[in-house]
Amino acid sequence: MVASLPSHLQKPDFYQSKRIQLTSPILHIGSSASRLNPFEYVQTSKKVYLPNQEALAKGLLSQGGSFFNDYIQAIEERRDITSLLKQAFGNEWWNAKDTNDNLIFPKEAISQKLTSDRITDLRPMIRNGMGQLFIPGSSIKGAIRTAIAYHLLKHADQYKVPASKQLSAIEETLRQKLGQLNPYQQKFLDDELFMNSLFSEFQLTYQHRNFFAKGPNADFLRAIKVTDSQPLIEDKITTKTGKQIPVNIPVVAEVVISSRFPDYLAKYKASIYAEMVRNVQTEFTLTLDTEMLSWFKHQKGMRLPFNNLDELVQICQEFTQEQWDYEHDYWQDIKNNPKVSGKNLDFSYIREFYESEKCPYSLRLGWGSGMTGTTIDLLFADEMREKIRDTCGLKAPGFEAPKSRRTVMNPNGEIKFVPGWVKFKSLSK
Repeated sequence: MVASLPSHLQKPDFYQSKRIQLTSPILHIGSSASRLNPFEYVQTSKKVYLPNQEALAKGLLSQGGSFFNDYIQAIEERRDITSLLKQAFGNEWWNAKDTNDNLIFPKEAISQKLTSDRITDLRPMIRNGMGQLFIPGSSIKGAIRTAIAYHLLKHADQYKVPASKQLSAIEETLRQKLGQLNPYQQKFLDDELFMNSLFSEFQLTYQHRNFFAKGPNADFLRAIKVTDSQPLIEDKITTKTGKQIPVNIPVVAEVVISSRFPDYLAKYKASIYAEMVRNVQTEFTLTLDTEMLSWFKHQKGMRLPFNNLDELVQICQEFTQEQWDYEHDYWQDIKNNPKVSGKNLDFSYIREFYESEKCPYSLRLGWGSGMTGTTIDLLFADEMREKIRDTCGLKAPGFEAPKSRRTVMNPNGEIKFVPGWVKFKSLSK
């Protein structure tokens, strides 16, 4: 007798994977180069161009004459080179190619300019190997890691976080150590205080055998994989109502850094010009290796805070809601200041943005997230948060921490956007 085989082999259910759509009003993720010098970009009244420097040099040399030497001199004297480019390549110089048929100004490195100001210092956004803007999986995972740390410390009793790593013990240690730390110790203080214990003090148990591990090998977030996002390529999408809207629009925008005076009147501190993306719509994949996750046993009995991706996303949502509530209260207290250093600090649109009681976003990413988005500082009392800021960051005695905020102006000079808020929508199970 021959036993019948099942119609198909059942794949072991060791992984949970979700394809996630990520959307955001406006986003900036920094690159390894924090700032570009004026010779690394070209600006007109409407656009900013990041040239392929090698192609630009080849193109100028191929035109003969003194174009290349004139370019070097113009750069040394920090002069505008658009007239030189027009002489060398014609009125539509942005379409010029070098002798190898490479575009001197690649399409993926051209941004709309949302400010009429002349940019003197540009912060570029990260690009992939093809020169396309994207969101690294490491940035998303880093934000998730902070959300998990926040969740574990907030619900320490529920997860049996060791008493020596709970919030009261952390605060006590901080009171003793703050003011005695050198810059290196300040930078890695959170690892010593709680991060190592929360994420890396695990032993691995596999097939009833225990294995010693340390450092990254003992980090239970090894079980989570986050892919880089799809490239942020400018496009148009059609909504359910049939309306076409542009997405992934590369822009260079003025970012206003503001704080407040003691009477809560808005105070202008500075402007920064950054390469950003408007109406972000992209995808990434979040994968949880549930089999690997089961290997991790905390050395002091702490429970893991999630068992599946839905619980992980909920942890992110909780952290985001608390940031949202804090920011809502901050902006409600700030008074507009229409005449300060040539700026109209009218934050009406920002207050509207934070109007909803329930945070519509899933996480806050990248530049502009500030200390509330990148640390667990919202768990501390105001006084402790201020001490940490004054010791490890820029001192601002007497002011709340964080003291300043970053908001983004639209082309009409209105303060319209807040960077970094992103929504997740599951596209598959």
